[in-house]
Amino acid sequence: MGGFDVGAIRGDPSSLAGEVVWLAADLVGTSAYKGQISTAAAKCRADTEATVAGRGAREIQTYGFPYLDGTINRGGYSNIMVADEHFIIRWPDNFPLDAGAPLLCAGITTYSPLRYFGLDKPGLRIGINGLGGLGHVAVKFAKAFGTKVTVISTSLSKKKEAIERLGVDEFLVSRDPEQMQVKEDIGFHAAVGTLDGIIDTVSASHPVVPLLSLLKPNGKLIVVGRKTIAGSGIGGMKETQEMIDFAAKNNILADVEVIPIDYINTAMDRLLKSDVKYRFVIDVENSLKPE
Repeated sequence: MGGFDVGAIRGDPSSLAGEVVWLAADLVGTSAYKGQISTAAAKCRADTEATVAGRGAREIQTYGFPYLDGTINRGGYSNIMVADEHFIIRWPDNFPLDAGAPLLCAGITTYSPLRYFGLDKPGLRIGINGLGGLGHVAVKFAKAFGTKVTVISTSLSKKKEAIERLGVDEFLVSRDPEQMQVKEDIGFHAAVGTLDGIIDTVSASHPVVPLLSLLKPNGKLIVVGRKTIAGSGIGGMKETQEMIDFAAKNNILADVEVIPIDYINTAMDRLLKSDVKYRFVIDVENSLKPE
């Protein structure tokens, strides 16, 4: 019998690597999904089995979900399991079962966004938020892709291992405002506007605005699970012209309250109370007094 991931023994042992006799005793693995119930229109497309929820399909997860016959799956707590052959992968020769099994959960959860969102190019500067079961694997993949890796963590105690054992290039303590805000002009120091992308592996509630500030323009903050958080300022002049022409064609206008210039202080007080729908516009021409 093969090994299975018990890294989440208190919660969800959702990946399993083992031996099944119905595939000629080949070593195989299955991930957090072992099957799928779907309509013809919602079947897996473009190798995105994990994203079919909400499109007329229901995944059969490896742990805690009923299989087709109603049996509850027990994942890594089982000594035997049945899975749809579509959800089986071949296990590489001489690849360890024990340390490899978690990759079928934590590995694919971090490898997938790095690849899908183009954060796998050598020389890119990638941040990994959180250094735990997901984060340490994300670091290893990002380094193998040839990127420069910054770990962002609440725990300074993880810095030594991150740099010396995992080989990260920089380590930021997210609770330290100076580290999160200061930008160095020389060398590679992860801070404001220096990262091409961040993989956020933290499951606990946490602020994301400080992470967004670390990104370069057009940088990507990816929450594991194929969720993207994007930010945007104003556009360029070509896009501004395109916008105003589109607005004129479609009669799109802001809702405004036109005010004289000597009403500014009152307007500011009203803004603080959200007492405007939705923009104040100063009538400068009619507010000017002849000398």
